[in-house]
Amino acid sequence: MANRHTIVLMQTSQNRSTRTFMDYDSISQAMDGICAIYERKLKDLNPANRNITYDIGDLYNFIDGLADMSALVYDHSIQAYLPNDRQWIKQRLIQHLKKLAH
Repeated sequence: MANRHTIVLMQTSQNRSTRTFMDYDSISQAMDGICAIYERKLKDLNPANRNITYDIGDLYNFIDGLADMSALVYDHSIQAYLPNDRQWIKQRLIQHLKKLAH
């Protein structure tokens, strides 16, 4: 699983101009990146708060509130990117955050 290039595709609203992508060297880095995007949004919404906390439910609600989010993960065995939906992203996020907590 390590070092599998991952491209996260995201669309924040129904407006097609909000489509964007981020690429990462690994699935783990992609999960960190998704958390960072959410944390930036929280800071933008709460500029006066110095300490902002959230739980996995809040992060899931953020992901579900996007018009679209998916991830393309490179599979070395077939030399191609495999698509993954937002459910896959949420499963990987919880696994990733559990690893960080230990």
